[in-house]
Amino acid sequence: MGSQGSVMAMFLLMMFTLSSASDMSIISYDETHPDKSTSSWRTDDEVMAMYEEWLVKHGKTYNGLGEKERRFQIFKDNLRFIDEHNADESQSFKVGLNRFADLTNEEYRAIYLGIKKPNRKVSKASDRYAALLGEKLPDSVDWREKGAVAEVKDQGSCDFEVEYWIYVGVLYKVKVNDFTENLMLNTGSCWAFSTIAAVEGINQIVTGELLSLSEQELVDCDTSYNEGCNGGLMDYAFEFIIKNGGIDTEEDYPYTARDGTCDPYRKNAKVVSINDYEDVPVNDEKALKKAVANQPVSVAIEAGGRSFQLYQSGIFDGKCGTQLDHGVTAVGYGTEKGKDYWIVKNSWGSSWGEAGYIRMARNVANTVTGKCGIAMEASYPIKTGENPPNPGPSPPSPIKPPTVCDSYYSCPESNTCCCIYEYYNYCFAWGCCPLEAATCCEDRYSCCPHDYPVCNIHEGTCLMSKGNPLAVKALKRTPAKPFWAH
Repeated sequence: MGSQGSVMAMFLLMMFTLSSASDMSIISYDETHPDKSTSSWRTDDEVMAMYEEWLVKHGKTYNGLGEKERRFQIFKDNLRFIDEHNADESQSFKVGLNRFADLTNEEYRAIYLGIKKPNRKVSKASDRYAALLGEKLPDSVDWREKGAVAEVKDQGSCDFEVEYWIYVGVLYKVKVNDFTENLMLNTGSCWAFSTIAAVEGINQIVTGELLSLSEQELVDCDTSYNEGCNGGLMDYAFEFIIKNGGIDTEEDYPYTARDGTCDPYRKNAKVVSINDYEDVPVNDEKALKKAVANQPVSVAIEAGGRSFQLYQSGIFDGKCGTQLDHGVTAVGYGTEKGKDYWIVKNSWGSSWGEAGYIRMARNVANTVTGKCGIAMEASYPIKTGENPPNPGPSPPSPIKPPTVCDSYYSCPESNTCCCIYEYYNYCFAWGCCPLEAATCCEDRYSCCPHDYPVCNIHEGTCLMSKGNPLAVKALKRTPAKPFWAH
């Protein structure tokens, strides 16, 4: 039985390697399947083969006991949704087995969406792009063709590893109604990617040079109103860039997909500057069209629906409301077979959607907010002059000293020393937890983040408080080094 499983695994791997499909968002999706209705569907063996191939392509592994089987059931449910949707020939878009195919919709929303509802929002309303009667605008615009759009980037899960949230997903379902809304609005760095794409665009339009700029600088340093991986708003990010006098490049201040400490050297590397920002007239798609005809525009949308999660191609006109939870960038518009659309750049990598983009329905009847609220909170940066002199590569950041455990042992920088063997109140052996201010668990093997300080050593998890269903996986300690080894 084991040898048969190995042969099957090797066969699937070979099939994946030899596959010449150009669309990376779909895994052997059988468009010719004879009947995708619920009454006659795929066999479990067929779904499992697709699941194993999907795991290989996306590099997914699961550590928790029984987690792979749980993920398979979610995958199977998503596949059924995909089959039923794509079998409906009236749909203007397709869904598929993209990177989110093993997540429930609740988990997807918790991990990847991150517009922060503003506590205070200074109005920057402007009539610059107000639609004028009889005004003629281009029938279509695509800033990608004009060289004003950098490559599609991937925000990742920002601060939390995917396995962390997958593990949480098991507990998450227990009381999902208690805190779904909280999680949905409080994670993600999409706001930083939306901001940067708009600034990259206006910089290229004004200077003729397309530079990939740093989202991580916003995540680390823009903390007056935005909250890094815990969400933010594009207007605040524009304000930060203006007050800072500019922003660094992606190459000099690369993205790490986690909250970090602001690097003062790179914060002072002001490579691209903007002079101001403004808001597009609210709930006015004609004004938004005029704005996008002139430059890429940051927009907020509701992206929490299942069809948006699994979007593959076509003009998206699926179900969505106006509870804005995701920041993206409108980089063009057009019309296909009489159906108007926006070209929207996302930040989930090029394997999602149409090479990282989604075409969203435009001029939808009986709505002023636009599809998924796209016309509700649109804003754009203003640039009137050249950039500051290029400062060149930033100097190395200051090297932090090791964390001292005692007179003989220490841990790497930003670690916490945890005693492994104690006798008569004296520690004879130390371990290192790879977090600052961590909680050392009583099993003398694991440790927990400071914001999840309660150790559940029986489950190998860390809790926010005793009895709280929200948990993260406990971290393992590594041996401390004697001073002579540094």
